[in-house]
Amino acid sequence: METKKTHPGVYVPPPVIYALIFLFSLLLQKLFPISAVFFKTQIAAVLGYLFVALSIVFSLPAIVKFIRSKNTLITIKPANSLQTGGVYAVTRNPMYLGLLLLYTGIAFFGGNWWTFILIPLVVLIITTYVIGREEKYLSDAFGQDYTSYKIKVRRWI
Repeated sequence: METKKTHPGVYVPPPVIYALIFLFSLLLQKLFPISAVFFKTQIAAVLGYLFVALSIVFSLPAIVKFIRSKNTLITIKPANSLQTGGVYAVTRNPMYLGLLLLYTGIAFFGGNWWTFILIPLVVLIITTYVIGREEKYLSDAFGQDYTSYKIKVRRWI
C-alpha cells in the first residue's frame, strides 16, 4: 500500500543551495582567478541593482501570498493550498526565480565570473532536486488542479 507524501522531500532549503554554490564560486575564484576588472565598472553596478530589483519583484509578492494563504515556506512541511494567482500566474516558481536573480545581482557586486559560470549548475540542481520533487508532491497533493496549472504556466518564466 502506497502512502501519500506529506511534503516534497526537499531537505536542504533552496536558499542554502544558492548560498553554497555562491561560496563555491568564491573558492574557485581564489584557486583559479579570472580578471574582475569589469565588476569595478558602473555598468556592473547598474546591472547588479537591476537584478536585485527584479529579484524583489518576483520574490516579495510570492512570499506575501504564501503568508496570507497561511502556506509554508519550509520545504519539509505540507502545502496548505495551491498558489496559482498573482506572480504565480507568470511563473510556477517565483521564489526560486527571485533567488536566481538575487544570486546574479550579487555576482555583479561580488565581482566573480565563476558565479556566472556556475549559473547552469544552480538551475540544474534547483530544477532537479527542488522543483522536480515539489512538482511530484504537488501533483500527488492537488491532482488535476496542479496538472492544469502546469499546462498554463511555465516552470521558470
